[in-house]
Amino acid sequence: MSKLDQLKTMTTVVADTGDFDSIAEYKPQDATTNPSLLYKAAQLPQYRHLVEDAVAFGKGRGGSALEQARWTMDKLAVNFGGEILNIVPGRVSTEIDARLSFDTEGTIARCEGLIALYEDIGVDPSQQVLFKIAATWEGIGAAEVLERRGIHCNLTLLFSFPQAVACADAGVTLISPFVGRILDWYKNAENVPGYPADEDPGVRSVTEIFNYYKHHGYETIVMGASFRNVDEILELAGCDYLTIAPKLLAELAESDGDVPRKLDPAAAADMHLPRQSFNEKTFRWAVNEDAMATEKLAEGIRLFAADTQKLEAFAHEICRDC
Repeated sequence: MSKLDQLKTMTTVVADTGDFDSIAEYKPQDATTNPSLLYKAAQLPQYRHLVEDAVAFGKGRGGSALEQARWTMDKLAVNFGGEILNIVPGRVSTEIDARLSFDTEGTIARCEGLIALYEDIGVDPSQQVLFKIAATWEGIGAAEVLERRGIHCNLTLLFSFPQAVACADAGVTLISPFVGRILDWYKNAENVPGYPADEDPGVRSVTEIFNYYKHHGYETIVMGASFRNVDEILELAGCDYLTIAPKLLAELAESDGDVPRKLDPAAAADMHLPRQSFNEKTFRWAVNEDAMATEKLAEGIRLFAADTQKLEAFAHEICRDC
């Protein structure tokens, strides 16, 4: 068995891409997208029809240019999500506009709009979609409301233990700790070329969160994300889910050798891990005290917002005369 096949025996593998061919090739259970991935995918000729359809839909809704742009982006996300669900047997994660990261009510309203669009194409969002929301205090609050309504959420841009604890206490379905971006920050801050896999700061962060969740019986799924190399992935073998880019999926599929389980719920159950909790004040202070989490969360929101704006501009440029 390849390393990828072995990994699939203990971890749910998710494709981190908007490219349908890659998803079909590696046969993951689920798939995730974000504005950066959709921007890249939307520029490929084979997906142009999805962009054109979204722009036509946005124009057809009427209203201001801003309102049309919003509907275009939501329809484009649903178009890609629907196509992905024709390939994967599980769920697709659809990102909520990063510009709503500090707007609880706006996030809820955007999710409601996306739900209606998914239902229009015959997709049951309660079974087939996770809505990706930035793990800010406001985002976690929105997810808590949505989860109570049976709308499942994937809390993304998660870089710290306090974010993870708040998400679990809010009852979110899944979290996405960003392994590689944590590594990037520490390499730069400590001016080192890298770390052994078992000392990788991103790997350690996910391991801490996984053990805490399993020790206290939380049902929230831990999905490691944003990997820089296969060693990070293999060091998290046994994690609930891992979302992996096509290049790294290919490396795993082409590699042989044993893949031992590194994360184990049974082992976590025997650990001494006191329960923690955060209210708004203590949450904001704890995240503020973590320079890496503060900087990477803010940077991630800015980058996703910028890619959303680039995607908007691209969609209207290629369909100027649609």
